[in-house]
Amino acid sequence: MAMTQRLTLKMPRVAAVSRSDFGHRLRTARDRISDWQQAVARRGALAFQPRPSDARGPALLRLLSELKTPYELWSAARAEQRDPGVMHPAGPSRPVMLLPGFGTHPSRMRRLGLVLERAGHRVADWGLGFNFGPDADRFDRLCERVVTMARREGQPLVLVGWSLGGLFAREIAHRHPEAVAMVITMGSPFSGDRRANNAWRAYQAITGHAVDAPPVGERAFGAKPSVPTIALWSPRDGIVSPRSSCGRPGERDRAVAMRCTHLGFAGHPDVARMLVMLIATLEQDRI
Repeated sequence: MAMTQRLTLKMPRVAAVSRSDFGHRLRTARDRISDWQQAVARRGALAFQPRPSDARGPALLRLLSELKTPYELWSAARAEQRDPGVMHPAGPSRPVMLLPGFGTHPSRMRRLGLVLERAGHRVADWGLGFNFGPDADRFDRLCERVVTMARREGQPLVLVGWSLGGLFAREIAHRHPEAVAMVITMGSPFSGDRRANNAWRAYQAITGHAVDAPPVGERAFGAKPSVPTIALWSPRDGIVSPRSSCGRPGERDRAVAMRCTHLGFAGHPDVARMLVMLIATLEQDRI
């Protein structure tokens, strides 16, 4: 006679949720949704702020010319291969840190880094990934990275900052001049009205704060740091007003005009050669 066995299935116990616990979770979810809605509304208002009448960015046609940057970089690189030209002496090897522009990754500056490495310099990126604007914690980590690298290398760094990265470089040099040998900004809007560019609304929408009220970096504007400070600017810049990135005497030691787009600063061969020349002008520093 066939024997049958009864199979007993053990179902996992589901913890009971009390009414008070459920109500707490519901209120927490509502608060989060409310905070999210307020943040979206605040960023939307910042994105659609009217531009002051006395603050003008580059004209629309100049902005559209930024779309030609990939072709211009490709064409310049091919011309460089056909006729390398004369590379000026690089001088002593120096530690260099590259700081990317707003919304970009350090890899966008890799071409500049390769040229600087071939010239004998020790190049590092800023180590924080994409640059989506300043906050106190990330900026403190960046300052710590600069100070640590300068101590490890045994000499202060050359900070090369593109656009917003240049503002970071100026602020770091104000805070830690002992760790910075030189600041080179490339298309950075450190002078004049902070809305004299075509990116300020996007900046405000993404960061959630106004361009004239950043959480860090107030000293990046106006008076230059105590270290040699050089501004690369371009009359062809379609994003930042050339006056803002060129600056006035007292806001930088020297201004050098380049013939590239704003996006082209990150990889144009002429910019790379200029960086090598400028770094070579530094006298031997002692840290």
